Amino acid sequence: MSEQVYEPKIVGFLCNWCSYAGADLAGAARLKYPPNVKIIRVPCSGRVSPELVIRTFREGADGVMVLGCHIGDCHYATGNHRTARRMPILRALLEFTGIESDRLLVKWVSSSEGELFAQTVREFTEKLRQMPPLKLDI
Repeated sequence: MSEQVYEPKIVGFLCNWCSYAGADLAGAARLKYPPNVKIIRVPCSGRVSPELVIRTFREGADGVMVLGCHIGDCHYATGNHRTARRMPILRALLEFTGIESDRLLVKWVSSSEGELFAQTVREFTEKLRQMPPLKLDI
């Protein structure tokens, strides 16, 4: 009898202007990546609040990806700067609540980086497979 492989549930918040377009390019180019990620298009990575990330974990996600435009390329000028400032604080908050901060991935992926998107999903999925499923008591 073979051992069943744990498949983590990942929610990806992708900015409309860069990361979502990069994911679309990965799909159009038929690049291979695990189907573990459920993509949610957001106007800007700066709109992804710490509360939303924690709620996503509480609702059953094993991992959360926040992907936005490269610094300096934000459609809203400073949205990704806001994301970059918030995430270290969010990581500390996650650890405080008992969620390993490695379950959160923040990365900058542009609309022309379909391969980077696919590689990011592959690597993050594999990293989460090495961890046990997230069990929260909150």
